[in-house]
Amino acid sequence: MPAALYSDKHSIFRINTQEVDPEAETQFSRAARELGIECIHAHSPQAKGRVERANQTLQDRLVKEMRLAGINDMDSANAWLPDYIADHNRRFAVEPKDASDAHLAYAGTSANLVRILSVQAKRTLSKNLSCQYENHLMQVKTTGASLGLRGAQVTVHEHFDGSYELLWRRRKLTYSVMDKPVRQAKVADGKSVNARVDKAMARRNTGHKPAVNHPWRKMSVGKSAHNGQRATP
Repeated sequence: MPAALYSDKHSIFRINTQEVDPEAETQFSRAARELGIECIHAHSPQAKGRVERANQTLQDRLVKEMRLAGINDMDSANAWLPDYIADHNRRFAVEPKDASDAHLAYAGTSANLVRILSVQAKRTLSKNLSCQYENHLMQVKTTGASLGLRGAQVTVHEHFDGSYELLWRRRKLTYSVMDKPVRQAKVADGKSVNARVDKAMARRNTGHKPAVNHPWRKMSVGKSAHNGQRATP
């Protein structure tokens, strides 16, 4: 792992809004902190000149090289890129003054690394030991000892392969996932029922006109004389 990362102040690397919690972190900065990597944020593009010069060279040269190679789709570009990188480094690479490797060995386990690099979100368990995440209801499977988790703060880990983990104090919880229930429409009052009926009928209208002798044409359209309600098919 690198000892430090030198980047700009993009919102991927840090939270720039002043109104938020000063201790708030992005997913990137949280993962870097847990891995022990220091994040250094440049105040201007000129502060990281080597990166900017390399980007300027590639943004100009890479496009022309691809045009000369007749590449105009992503799959061909990905297949061609490794040979270009090797040729570019052979021609322009500079030997460092200090050849020692400054990277640090990762001392944790692979499972812990996968969890650190996941997208994490804090949630609070309800009284029935459930929480919501991305329109899904995550229901913790209860045991006798699990009832003490009511109101506990848990962490949802979303991994790159699309799987999820639910952890409480580094303890993996067993859960089931259900779709979030759809809320029922609000009860309509007497003033809005006619407008809602018109909208419902407009959605169902297929443009087909019934025959002249169709029973539907014999129904009265308008308000009933008895109860003032709209008569509908």
